Amino acid sequence: MADTQAGQIRRIREFNRFYTRLLGVLDEGLLDSPYSLTEVRVMYELRHGEAGDAAGLRRRLGLDAGYLSRMLGRLTRDGLVARHRDSGDGRRLLLRLTARGRELFDELDGRSDAQVAELVAGLGAEARADLLAAMDVIRRRFAPGEAPGFRIRGPRPGDLGRIVARNGEIYAREYGWNQEYEALVATIVADFATGAQPGREAVWIADQGGQMVGSVMCVAGDAPGVAKLRVLLVEPHARGQGVGAALIDTCLEFAASAGYDRIRLWTVDRLSAAARLYRRSGFEVVEESAVAMFGDELTAQTWERAL
Repeated sequence: MADTQAGQIRRIREFNRFYTRLLGVLDEGLLDSPYSLTEVRVMYELRHGEAGDAAGLRRRLGLDAGYLSRMLGRLTRDGLVARHRDSGDGRRLLLRLTARGRELFDELDGRSDAQVAELVAGLGAEARADLLAAMDVIRRRFAPGEAPGFRIRGPRPGDLGRIVARNGEIYAREYGWNQEYEALVATIVADFATGAQPGREAVWIADQGGQMVGSVMCVAGDAPGVAKLRVLLVEPHARGQGVGAALIDTCLEFAASAGYDRIRLWTVDRLSAAARLYRRSGFEVVEESAVAMFGDELTAQTWERAL
């Protein structure tokens, strides 16, 4: 465990060194300017934030008071930052960028945009989506409250294959299920891909930053007027954000508009988090039976609700 943790720490530090070098953060001045990354970040806060004092700036950036004071002194001497008394509290000195400071910052901001555009110029659309999704994962891990939103969309080329692959990978890792489960999902997806009834059957993808983070299908059931909700999946890092509930709601709305009277789903008792979502969406268990499948001993469940 200790060796694994040490290896993880080493990889994170290696990435930090790679990324700071890639962006030129280690250069004497940021973006060929005489100012450091921290000084330019201070200018960013003053350019885009409300007028504030040094204490507020220090809290937002987590800087040492003495270090910030020295930086503000330099920026003031260079004519980039000005201080003025707060009209409501004469003891308080507010900070703002001067016209010269705004002009310099806007120039550096444009250089930064150009630098990033050059970095990603050789990446295709899928590679850019992967890059943004990886950045989103880092933000979610260290600042969960800042996680970007998601949207529900229709499938794109490659999505059906990803549904099969991610179901197989996630359920093998989380429950130890064997390839029987992946084969079942592959059959369901193949049947949909080769024989979906337009207006009666559909698949949806939960998309977060260009990355698939969930999926669900609505297909015709065996009995007239009955639809099936199938292969609901939410990526582990996207759980707790309402993705599963949104996918279920989308499926239910479609099934009702397609003219179905009822909708069913099949699951197993081991999937307790999914069961809570089904119950909140109005489903009830109508049948249970003991089964041996996917390399496990399970209780199969059929859930159903009216539309």
